[in-house]
Amino acid sequence: MTLTKLDALLRDRLSAMQVRGIAKGKEKIIIGFKPANNGFGPRVLLRDYPDRLFLRMNANAYLGLSSHPAVIAAELKAAETFGTGPGAVRFISGTYQPHIDLENRLAQFHGRKAAMLFSAAYAAMIGILPALIDEDTLVASDALNHNCIINAIRLAKTARKAVYPHLNLAELERILIDNKGQAERVIIVTDGVFSMRGDHAPLDKIEAIRQKHEADYEQGILTVVDDSHGIGALGPSGRGTEEITASQADILIATLGKALGVNGGYVVSSQTVIDFLKETSASYIYSNPITSPEATAALAALNILDSSEGKDLLSHIKTLALRLRSELTQLGFETLPGEHPIVPIMVRNTDKTGALVQHCFEHGILVTGLNYPVVAKGEQEIRLQISAAHTEKDIDYFLDVLSQFKH
Repeated sequence: MTLTKLDALLRDRLSAMQVRGIAKGKEKIIIGFKPANNGFGPRVLLRDYPDRLFLRMNANAYLGLSSHPAVIAAELKAAETFGTGPGAVRFISGTYQPHIDLENRLAQFHGRKAAMLFSAAYAAMIGILPALIDEDTLVASDALNHNCIINAIRLAKTARKAVYPHLNLAELERILIDNKGQAERVIIVTDGVFSMRGDHAPLDKIEAIRQKHEADYEQGILTVVDDSHGIGALGPSGRGTEEITASQADILIATLGKALGVNGGYVVSSQTVIDFLKETSASYIYSNPITSPEATAALAALNILDSSEGKDLLSHIKTLALRLRSELTQLGFETLPGEHPIVPIMVRNTDKTGALVQHCFEHGILVTGLNYPVVAKGEQEIRLQISAAHTEKDIDYFLDVLSQFKH
């Protein structure tokens, strides 16, 4: 067996991606961090640039909890007690007390009856939607939903799927009206916070539409929300899109790997839904869970979030995000309104996006450009992400560097 022919084909495809400007390119390898100093936040050390320090503006670590002493101490202690790995999938012998403790705390935090851990939020969505979709289900999905939702719908092979323009609730309602009598169940699935833009779904308005039309469907209308970028980053207590819209999804999916700074994903819902998913969700049944140390660290992080310290961290990132949006506009850059720590610079051109990424890198700042097909043509952007580890001096430095870019 030889890979010669396949290698040649793949090299051509890689070259075409590079010519089109959509290749992600070589990954930068982090080898360490320099602690906060002199009013500036932590800096990153990269393997290929040992003599330089970088300000990281492209991480999902909104609250900076991955380096919190209490989170690290909790993980170390659990590793000493339970070891570093689960040893099996959960229904065989891989369920540990830290998994149960974290699930109970997540359910309580979100005001639900039950919770269920997955190896990642992506795995959660891939495992949940196919378990809930059958030949009588209509799926209605926002056009800017995350890739995990898109692929979960594909995997489910639903007979009826409708994609409505981003946040266009009039079109969502039209879909429900037009499909009356054509499906027994509807699943409206949406991101809570949309990861490329930092805007959020109006869950209260979606709930009003759901209530208006639910009687038209024999098995009702379910709302499924992935708020991985909302939990721990949005709302006075960090409960995300549900908190700021005063609404609650039927099924809420989120991650432990962004604001909570650890690893893994989870879902919260009714006890019956969780019991059913544990029996039917392939990515839960056949994949190892997160480790006991990770679960313990996540519990410590969640307790910090749900405390006065957590509220202070949330207030800090909100203040920095609002300031950054305001001053980007003053510098002549296009951004989107909001208070989420995702602050996009809408460049709308692939070459200019790459040039801005390179300009920032040359001045010791790590940012990520998002180009087609990750985002639609004309929506190319730099996605900035504020962390509680950032300081006012970090924002000052970043804005000064940006002011030197000719755009």
